[in-house]
Amino acid sequence: MNGVPAEVAGREPVVVTGTDARYGEVVRGVNARYVGSPEAVYIVNSTAQVAEVVQAAVTRGKRLTVRSGGHCLEDFVFNPDVQVVLDLSEMNRVYFDAARGAFAVEPGATLIDVYELLDTAWGVAIPAGSFYSVGAGGHVAGGGFGFLSRMHGLAVDHLHAVEVVVVDAAGVVRTVVASREYDDPYRDLWWAHTGGGGGNFGVVTRYWFRSPGAVGQDPRSVLPRRPTDMLLSTVSLPWPEMTRQRFGRLLENFGAFHEKHKDPDSPYLAVTGGLVLTHRSGGPIRLDTQVDGGHPAADRLLEAYLAEILEGLGPVVRPRARRVSWLALVRQHARANSAQNDPTLRGDFKSALMRAGPPDHQIDTFYRHLTRVDIDNPTITVSLAGFGGRINAVRPEATAFAHRDCSLALLWTVLWHDPADDGRYVDWNREFYGAVYAETGGVPVPNSVTDGCYINDPDADVADPRFNRSVTPWHELYYKDNYPGLRAAKARWDPRNVFRHRLSVQLP
Repeated sequence: MNGVPAEVAGREPVVVTGTDARYGEVVRGVNARYVGSPEAVYIVNSTAQVAEVVQAAVTRGKRLTVRSGGHCLEDFVFNPDVQVVLDLSEMNRVYFDAARGAFAVEPGATLIDVYELLDTAWGVAIPAGSFYSVGAGGHVAGGGFGFLSRMHGLAVDHLHAVEVVVVDAAGVVRTVVASREYDDPYRDLWWAHTGGGGGNFGVVTRYWFRSPGAVGQDPRSVLPRRPTDMLLSTVSLPWPEMTRQRFGRLLENFGAFHEKHKDPDSPYLAVTGGLVLTHRSGGPIRLDTQVDGGHPAADRLLEAYLAEILEGLGPVVRPRARRVSWLALVRQHARANSAQNDPTLRGDFKSALMRAGPPDHQIDTFYRHLTRVDIDNPTITVSLAGFGGRINAVRPEATAFAHRDCSLALLWTVLWHDPADDGRYVDWNREFYGAVYAETGGVPVPNSVTDGCYINDPDADVADPRFNRSVTPWHELYYKDNYPGLRAAKARWDPRNVFRHRLSVQLP
């Protein structure tokens, strides 16, 4: 489809209040720990309706938050202080906008829908996240890291423009389109959405994607071509065979490889490696690898990669690699990670970005906690994902996403059903994470090894002095030297602090 599609005619926003049978479903996201009790949820389908709801909330002094895909891992959308929730799930269109020569993606579009439409209609892709049900709204604003990022950078590295509903100092709502063009007077608003995180500056109602340096108006040439197919390998490493020495060698190899190949000119850009460290109660450790099947040396790259990662581990069963289409990979990942997309589960999550592989004392801590017998939960994992590559081709100040010299992204996950277990599992995750980074005050302070945290996996604990015992404030963990620029954008575009949460950018 070319141009902007017509809005749904003649329909007001759908308003869901506490007397409505649908209420329980629209006041919660994917993390069942957080359920809101707003006066109303407004389900909108156009930018005009967004502006109308925001204006009404501001005029009446109502606390407002925004939901796109419902994947916020903290209570930033659903908490007792919120009186109005703006639900963007019906704003989910993806189309080629001929006027801008760019692909428009609305905030409620889930990543699987974005990938499928771009692939089937035009044969292109955005290097965004790997969880299929995440909405574009908050994900893109936080940077957007996923399957194809080592080859093509982050999603925001292809962000051409953004449409945002903002509120001025007088409380008047307006809609602004900001682009990356250097002569755009609103460019700072575009920059703030290239890694500044969601819920900070206004309501995103549309993103436009066009790669820097793209030429012409052919939709098939303005974004990276999607891979023809993917070469996949999964190696299982059972815990009964995992001595401390073997475990340490695995992490040392994995860290060393990705540190060596984090530069944007690495010959291994087509390789994305993942290492899922399970708790001993959760089955074998898993080494997952994907290679762009269109690379002329795909098989050789995979073989060389696995040889380096598994070196010194002794006999390892290596199932035969297989080739699948790019879309099949995305869909398979959706099925394989069903627990992390299950809205009946409660969860706790923590992140870290690493410039180098984990040192021995961190490896000791990983091994000690993952082999503890006083806890038994098969969902406990620490996932290590290969980072860097073309991500690191962009200067830290060029976008709001400042982590441009990293080699690994880590995610701690624990999930459970019973609210009575909240304290047990939250404390577990805090203890584990804090012990790994004990030498830097319990958090991954930016230094020669660690580089802070990823804002799309927010963790309010890093702003709590009980858990962040370092002298490094939370915003330096997420934004480093880009925080002053984000505060300046906040002052210009949200001077009344309408859009806020526990880790929101603060006014100067």
